[in-house]
Amino acid sequence: MAFTKQAAIARARQELASRLGLKETDVQEQAVDDVDFPDMALGAGVNGEMSGQMITPGWRIRLKANGQSFEYRANEQQLRLFNYRGANYKV
Repeated sequence: MAFTKQAAIARARQELASRLGLKETDVQEQAVDDVDFPDMALGAGVNGEMSGQMITPGWRIRLKANGQSFEYRANEQQLRLFNYRGANYKV
């Protein structure tokens, strides 16, 4: 699946709403930044994952729900939830 920036934002909002048991309208977009991540796992590798060590362009998506901030990282090929309860997740 190839993501555009807008599709990645929409998917992140859907995923967070589902994860928290909320409606998508309860999830607000705080910021979306173009970022160069340090590796192909977007600096958000999961346990046991090997990742190519090359600069990878993508987007840092910051969302807010239930008074908390959440960070997703995405590029055209993938979406990841960063540091949620101390762990990273491939979405």
